[in-house]
Amino acid sequence: QVQLVESGGGLVQAGGSLRLSCAASGRTFSSYSMGWFRQAPGKEREFVAGISWSGDSTYYADFVKGRFTVSRDNAQNTAILQMNSLKPEDTAVYYCATRRGIVLQQRSGYDYWGQGTQVTVSS
Repeated sequence: QVQLVESGGGLVQAGGSLRLSCAASGRTFSSYSMGWFRQAPGKEREFVAGISWSGDSTYYADFVKGRFTVSRDNAQNTAILQMNSLKPEDTAVYYCATRRGIVLQQRSGYDYWGQGTQVTVSS
């Protein structure tokens, strides 16, 4: 199995930045696509960003375009979500997930998930 461990969440003021990391262990990570999702209280988990196994293709939800950047370092089996210009509505638990094949925006398409990390953006 693949194990995913997230880090980098915390409390930040509106307009600030956070860098989330997702470290993978277990099976070969470089052949997997990576997705980032978030879930606020009382709401469904939603797709935030994704990156192909090669890193050549990236995907973003409309509400984060221009603010968030997804990247990966396959040599270190790590995926990164750089979040800039954070807004209070970005407050949520953020999850990384991975799957074999192309990036998907549906939670059901992913095989492995991290534990989630809390991101809180104050006004």
